[in-house]
Amino acid sequence: MVKSIFWSYIAGFLDADGSIYVQLKRNSTYKYDFQISPSVVFYQKDNGVKGLPEIYEKIDLGHLRYRNDKMIEIVISDRKSIRFLLSKITKFLILKKKQAELMLLILNKMEEIKTKQDFISVAELIDEFRNLNYSRKRTVDSQVVKHHLKEI
Repeated sequence: MVKSIFWSYIAGFLDADGSIYVQLKRNSTYKYDFQISPSVVFYQKDNGVKGLPEIYEKIDLGHLRYRNDKMIEIVISDRKSIRFLLSKITKFLILKKKQAELMLLILNKMEEIKTKQDFISVAELIDEFRNLNYSRKRTVDSQVVKHHLKEI
């Protein structure tokens, strides 16, 4: 019971002050010249309160980052940790439930990539985050990937 309450608290924190997203990044060291970069991030103003560092110690996932703009982040970017976290909190999420479910779908599909078309299909799923997260700054999307993969 206590663990369930803890994970519901973490879900609420993520709903309010967090983000779930996947980015496509150009990276020529990867098979299709793009890296799929999933992340779950918690944010808090660094005002001397130990809130986020204490949560970081309890969840023991990702890394703690102190930004120059007086913000603290817990950044979770490895697939195994993201899966673990989302398996514990998705049922409690309200605002970011669709992002969590989409993230889990993408993580599953990433393991099945064998062809260029498989990669493009995952890139198209990643595009869905644009609408869920209001991310207008994305410059690398499935169209960019498709265009590039036609040329190689």
